[in-house]
Amino acid sequence: MADGRVADAVAGHWVDRLAPRAARPYLRLARIDRPVGWWLLLLPCWWSSALAAVAAGSPYPDPWHLALFLVGAIAMRGAGSTFNDIADRDIDAKVERTRGRPLPSGQVRPRHAAIFLVAQALVGFLVLMQFNGTAIGVGLVSLVPVAIYPFMKRVMPMPQLVLGFAFAWGALMGWAALFGRVEVPALLLYAGTIAWVIGYDTIYAVQDIEDDEIAGIRSSARFFGAIVRPAVGLFYAAAALGIGLAAWLSGTGVMGWLGLVLFAGHLSSQVLRLRERDGRRALALFRSNRDAGLILFAGLAADAILQAWLRA
Repeated sequence: MADGRVADAVAGHWVDRLAPRAARPYLRLARIDRPVGWWLLLLPCWWSSALAAVAAGSPYPDPWHLALFLVGAIAMRGAGSTFNDIADRDIDAKVERTRGRPLPSGQVRPRHAAIFLVAQALVGFLVLMQFNGTAIGVGLVSLVPVAIYPFMKRVMPMPQLVLGFAFAWGALMGWAALFGRVEVPALLLYAGTIAWVIGYDTIYAVQDIEDDEIAGIRSSARFFGAIVRPAVGLFYAAAALGIGLAAWLSGTGVMGWLGLVLFAGHLSSQVLRLRERDGRRALALFRSNRDAGLILFAGLAADAILQAWLRA
């Protein structure tokens, strides 16, 4: 776009109105103008913290952990997006929605993007160092799927699976941060969250089906084609099942189950409204997953509070 904004950025975002012009390409490179991404990275961390609080009998999720996860999610989502754009700059130039990004449009040089990547990763590392040793180790391992994801769209028909491994990692972090270990409920939450990520990113990929076909880029939306709606529905059902099993093993009560039911209902509504070649609707549905995730977190957090009050 002429003003440097990309097609799926939030209209009227403060990056476009208030940020210094020299800083705008870097803020766009970190996707600050598209906050749904860091929300989707953050929410599994918050779910895990809330579920761990329920299991531990804590009166609420640890506020310090929630704050650290917030800062870390913004930093690491920015670092991951910067790394992805460095790797994909030639591909992005061929896709209508992405050719206005800072690297393919020439607003930022690759060398400067690499320096910016290191700075964001350093912030994420400093955040990670505030946790216990187990959580630090778990967090470091997450760099493996993050590093290989940008290249998967070249070699596998459903790269969203690797994205799921990366974006769902927070489902392990909250539990590890509180208990100092990873247990079955956290693993089930992780599995369910992977299915959620594959579902919502398949919806996101609907925007690019035509351009991806021309550029030879692989995605789950292309892979499923005419059956993309039932495919997303199956992934969302698996998400609800995995998260539900994690909640059950953690001793979740009525408020947690209410949050899960509302979360599953939100996902079902997305499936019903999805259309195979309607990119505008797909973007709106993708973004709505922030609200779905907040509903689930609110239910789990309220459950910890209610159970603690009932025990008092």
